[in-house]
Amino acid sequence: MPHNGDVSPVPESDALFDVPEGARRPRVRVVLLTGPSGCGKTELTRRLGLPVVALDDFYLDGDHPDLPRAHGIVDWDDPRSWDGAGALAALREVAATGRAELPVYDIPSNARTGTTVLDTGASPLVIAEGIFAAQLVDAYQGEGILADAICLRRPRLRTFFFRLLRDVAEARKPLPTLLRRGFALMRAEPRLVRGWVALGCRAVSRTEAERAIRALVARETGAVHAG
Repeated sequence: MPHNGDVSPVPESDALFDVPEGARRPRVRVVLLTGPSGCGKTELTRRLGLPVVALDDFYLDGDHPDLPRAHGIVDWDDPRSWDGAGALAALREVAATGRAELPVYDIPSNARTGTTVLDTGASPLVIAEGIFAAQLVDAYQGEGILADAICLRRPRLRTFFFRLLRDVAEARKPLPTLLRRGFALMRAEPRLVRGWVALGCRAVSRTEAERAIRALVARETGAVHAG
């Protein structure tokens, strides 16, 4: 399995949904949710109460030999620091079966510390949330898995402030490192959002995203009952 952020297409013979379009409906569909670190993705998922796959848990361990670096530390904002192929496979399993074993990652120690089992129960949707979610959009096109791909946006200064509060509270890194990284991300935010939109996400506010996902839940629930 590749250990980087590049997501290669799955060969047709290996695809879980290699049947004619409409012939099979996945048990669960996926909402990909991205946006700048600190923009409120986790807060939104808590409000919605849907099953969540935290894509940050697919980070590579800090001693991996190929990790990119920036600001004197590993560049955790670079997709190469992330196991995109592992995330892709896990979400396919969730879509097909409603369950998957997922890694648990500890950010302060830069390491996976265990695993957990996600069971989506009766939910028709699962949210896959993280800054690399847009990397998965193209791979899911045409499989019937993807329900929506959303990029949260809000004023940069507000995102900077809430990101810093969270990172300090969780002791993610030393304060000087958090400040250097935070200012760099604030400057890069418009470019990052444009990149995520180019990969297939639509940029909306948290209120718009919540409204859209709740409407999706109602629609998907109705489709399941009708089926």
